[in-house]
Amino acid sequence: MLAAALHLAPGGWLTAAAVFVAEPAGAAEILRESVFPAAGKAASLPSIAEASAAAPSPAPSALPASESPASSAEAGSSESGSSPEPSPEPSPTPVPERPDDAGDIASQTYRQGSGNGYITLEAGSIKNSTSNDDSVLAEATAAGLPFSIELNSEEPQVLILHTHATECYQPWDDLWYDPDFAARSLDTSVNMCAVGAAMTDVLNQAGINTLHDETLHDSPSYTESYGRSAQTARDYLERYPSIKVILDVHRDAIEQDGTRIKPLTQIDGEDTAQVMIIAGCNNGSTVVLPDWEKNLGFAAAWETEMETLYPGLTRPVLCGYRFYNQDVTTGSLLIEIGGHANTLEEAIRAGEYAARALASLFGAA
Repeated sequence: MLAAALHLAPGGWLTAAAVFVAEPAGAAEILRESVFPAAGKAASLPSIAEASAAAPSPAPSALPASESPASSAEAGSSESGSSPEPSPEPSPTPVPERPDDAGDIASQTYRQGSGNGYITLEAGSIKNSTSNDDSVLAEATAAGLPFSIELNSEEPQVLILHTHATECYQPWDDLWYDPDFAARSLDTSVNMCAVGAAMTDVLNQAGINTLHDETLHDSPSYTESYGRSAQTARDYLERYPSIKVILDVHRDAIEQDGTRIKPLTQIDGEDTAQVMIIAGCNNGSTVVLPDWEKNLGFAAAWETEMETLYPGLTRPVLCGYRFYNQDVTTGSLLIEIGGHANTLEEAIRAGEYAARALASLFGAA
């Protein structure tokens, strides 16, 4: 559970006096249901012209690699705290002196899963967190993309947005964190909008007309963020019915016994955050996702492309009873780019690789 008093510090960083008790499961859901007070940012729809298979070994100092992913929904996680007034620029923040109450950060490279409860893809895998038999998910993954993308189109094909836009990353490289650092910022140059902007640039340069929305949907009310992002998505679709894909880009928050975990791999010799796609599933009652199999087919195709081009980039796709506005299109997915213990540089690098793989999947050169 989380008790926190949040306020705005210089540079747009959110600070807190907070106490967090991590539970072995569901901690992130508790966080995501908490109220998150902050100043909001008005939304505006950009014009088209404006939006111009084996995993590596664990990283140095890594925890033992786990066969199954420890997502924030399955492991204790913390998104509370504050930084000592770091620079709002995305460049590395000077490392302050380590405080006495600092916590440790450990790198971990998550491996692909196999066997019961997993669907093994040509490259990569899907974790089945539903009551459906593995064969049901396997059939959905074999269907491939449920839509087609028009390359070099004057009409937008992809929309990137952020339900939890104020999520941000560890401000320095050293493997310790300040417990007063909330891993939240209103500054779009360091929060999730920075990662989304990098992904948008890659896709547009590949000839896939992509829009990027920087609305801070989790401000001023955190609990209403998904309702606001759903309305944003529908507003874009009304204006641009050509959009086939809507990506909700987040970062994870993984914590084990007070240690913050950074999902990390190396690509071309550089530290790169690992990514995880989340595809919701219809449970026939409270969650209604009539086309969840089509979204899962898209997730499987993207996962396969990422792991084929950049082995080790991904954690297994998580398919579970989650909503995340994935009823909006058959190309609606949530993707976690690293976690709150990764640096922004590691996350941007991962986002760019994920976008390159998506461009390749859509047939871009």
